[in-house]
Amino acid sequence: MRKSGYDVYIGKCLLPVTPKKISIKISGANKTVTLINQGEVNLLKNPKLTEVEFEFQIPQVRQPYAVYKGGFVGPSYFLGYFEKLKTRKKKVQFIVCRRLPNGRSLFNTNLKITMEDYTITDDAGEGFDITVKVKLKQWRHYGTQSVVIKQPAPAVTTAITEPVRETNNSPQPASPTTYTVKEGDCLWKIAKQFYGNGSAYTKIYEQNKGVVGGNPNLILPGQVLTIPT
Repeated sequence: MRKSGYDVYIGKCLLPVTPKKISIKISGANKTVTLINQGEVNLLKNPKLTEVEFEFQIPQVRQPYAVYKGGFVGPSYFLGYFEKLKTRKKKVQFIVCRRLPNGRSLFNTNLKITMEDYTITDDAGEGFDITVKVKLKQWRHYGTQSVVIKQPAPAVTTAITEPVRETNNSPQPASPTTYTVKEGDCLWKIAKQFYGNGSAYTKIYEQNKGVVGGNPNLILPGQVLTIPT
């Protein structure tokens, strides 16, 4: 892994060379209308889907600046993975982990996306390496909603007397607190929520290494974390 800079993931795929520029477009869907005697007003709508676009290089041979999770793999691995995302209509996480040269984490991007387009370019100026331009789009869950109406239970008028039982006054151990990771979360944010101090994220990470893995900056929606007391 890179000690500083950016790590960029498309699903399980770590890009070997960090893109020089990443464009993340967040557009609004508000509509301006003109009312009689009131002039223009702005009707607020939910934002449009976020769009991500960037180019990156895939080396054909091992390069000293390229990084891989499990050793060198060629372009066919990455292009095959992108093709599966496109043809099988898969939804995956787009994650950008940002760090300073001293290793301190900055804000991360964590977005569920679909692969919209990708373009493969062979440029003689890049030698044998190829350049891939991808366009990603945010995916939001959608579906019909149902409402369940519960009738109030009938009132019970019969009094039931139970014998007095001995109670155990010894303190019961506290149940462990768990938290399910949501889109856009990071350990700093979760620690801030539970402890009031984001720098306490190391306590959560040490407790959940088996879930998170070796990178505390890489947590995924749906993971269930145990929050130490």
